[in-house]
Amino acid sequence: MVTLLPVSVLPLVFTSGWASGINAYAVVLLLGIFGATGLTDEVPESLQRPDVLIVAGVLFLCEAVADKIPYVDSAWDTVHTVIRPVSGAVVGALLAGQSGSLSDLAAGAVGGTTALASHTVKAGTRMAINTSPEPFSNFAMSSAEDLGVGGVVTFAMFHPQAAAIIAAVLLVLGLLVLFFLIRRIRRFLRRRAQRREEKRIARETPPP
Repeated sequence: MVTLLPVSVLPLVFTSGWASGINAYAVVLLLGIFGATGLTDEVPESLQRPDVLIVAGVLFLCEAVADKIPYVDSAWDTVHTVIRPVSGAVVGALLAGQSGSLSDLAAGAVGGTTALASHTVKAGTRMAINTSPEPFSNFAMSSAEDLGVGGVVTFAMFHPQAAAIIAAVLLVLGLLVLFFLIRRIRRFLRRRAQRREEKRIARETPPP
């Protein structure tokens, strides 16, 4: 069994918050499985309940499908604008309550804020991909996100501090990528509007 030290709860809360902003159901499912199998004693029993694991598993499968379909993924992200940050806050508070080394309120704030930030990156990037003229693959992006969440959360069970650093780096990189995609798409839309205007003027201008 891997027993996490009390001081490790903050990195774990941050990492679970980042992951919740991308796929909240995967976080609940993974943490519940880790706790139920005895991998760690830092997971509260409320996340290990069979009914919680079943519901999280079903919703994870639903998200795995919806998240790979263009525009359906953006609609799904819109619905989860509240769900993911709330899930990150609740999971963070539960982890803090289990450890006793951090107040529930502080942990909830960290988990919820981090989840909101990573959700913004995920939703914004996916919307940019859907409207981009470039041949981006929603399936590839969604699969990478699922693997990233699974890998980082699993790594956090053994090395919470290192996992938190990885999550922070991925969050910053995600913000930079989102900024780059938005600028690129805005330039494309401006050029397309300019070409349309030029064509309209050419049609309305009488020949000499």
